[in-house]
Amino acid sequence: MTSASHVSRSSEEGLPFLAQVASAVDEAPSPTTPGFPCGPSQIHGFEVIGLVDIPKESSIKRRLYVSHFLSTWNSRTFEFGAVLFLARIFPGTLLPASVYAFVRAASAVCFATLAGRWVDRGDRLTAMRCSISGQRGAVVLSCLGFWALATNVLDFPGFRLFLIVCLILLACVEKLCSIMNVIAIERDWVVVLAESCRCGLEALNSQMRRIDLVCKLVGPLAIALVDGYSTTTAIVAVLGMNASSVLIEYFAIARVYDMVPALQARPAILNHTDNVSSTVPEVPAIWRLGPLITAQTLSIYTTFSDYFRHPVFLPSMALCLLYFTVLSFSGQMVTYLLSVGLSSVQIGVLRTLSTAVEISATWLAPIAMNRVGPLRGGLWFINWQMACVVGAFGTFWVMRSPSFAASVLVVGVIASRVGLWGFDLCSQIIIQEV
Repeated sequence: MTSASHVSRSSEEGLPFLAQVASAVDEAPSPTTPGFPCGPSQIHGFEVIGLVDIPKESSIKRRLYVSHFLSTWNSRTFEFGAVLFLARIFPGTLLPASVYAFVRAASAVCFATLAGRWVDRGDRLTAMRCSISGQRGAVVLSCLGFWALATNVLDFPGFRLFLIVCLILLACVEKLCSIMNVIAIERDWVVVLAESCRCGLEALNSQMRRIDLVCKLVGPLAIALVDGYSTTTAIVAVLGMNASSVLIEYFAIARVYDMVPALQARPAILNHTDNVSSTVPEVPAIWRLGPLITAQTLSIYTTFSDYFRHPVFLPSMALCLLYFTVLSFSGQMVTYLLSVGLSSVQIGVLRTLSTAVEISATWLAPIAMNRVGPLRGGLWFINWQMACVVGAFGTFWVMRSPSFAASVLVVGVIASRVGLWGFDLCSQIIIQEV
């Protein structure tokens, strides 16, 4: 804590109190001392934070960005590629892609809370290790399944249905591991790094979002171009990228963990199981059907009760509802555009254009927040999104020509993405600052 111990003095005399504070800080334990609580502490009423040396800051952020880039790139290419692969393997029907996307999203709704709880209460590096290995393993196995379907290497009754079920289950695993990665990095690691490295939280959030959007910009276009040439080649390309990047991704984030002592402290999470009686009212006797059912019910009840009472419940719920839509270049909309005659290359170009518009929000949102604050800035962005979506949907509803209606819908969705990502960044700042 040498950087925190240098208290500026305008004069050598007449400042006994500041000298006392400086002496107390000098005698404070190091962040590496056993039992030292990483993060803020109080000495004579002054807040002291364990900071990382300035020369290490750029190295830490560079490794963080490399790991996040690889994670996001692989996730975006697989997410978009899986829809294209299913559309090529099962032409003329939306059912396989729709079921695939629906079950994948439903798994996130049902099990995201458990994933987040495990991230909160476990070791940070262990959580990242599981999320990275789980994502890459699920994608590699999925690509093997897509390749088997595309080449009909094993064509016997029931095999295609069996592979579809396996692909859906693997998609659920990949989605949950992706959620774990996002929760750990964007909701925890970034906050700790902003305090330890003296870099602004808004700057870190914006840079991470730019990485996400650049991957969303280039990744789908790249995989669409390869798929336009050959679907099997695109499947092999996705498999190769995921298999070759897993070690780089993990060791980059592990190095960040080693360089920042504050990340090595276990997060202080309230142990609800030890205080259930004080936080949850007594449950009816009918619930007492067994220890397992009772414990699970209490856990779910406590989780939702705490969430509904949390100060950031409303902005958090608004952020969740923001993505409760099919008006984005995800599975359903991509499959619809393929059904009206657009090629995978054309859809990749449109998605690239959409992401280019979204990237502008990573510069517009910080400007708006600096001028009017995150609350008013979020209102501006959500109103812009609503106007674009309502206009596009109204025009789409009255148009007779399917191709013209699809074009209007695409334009409206692309324009609305500025509002979506701007509101996302504003809400994220509000949630992180509470």
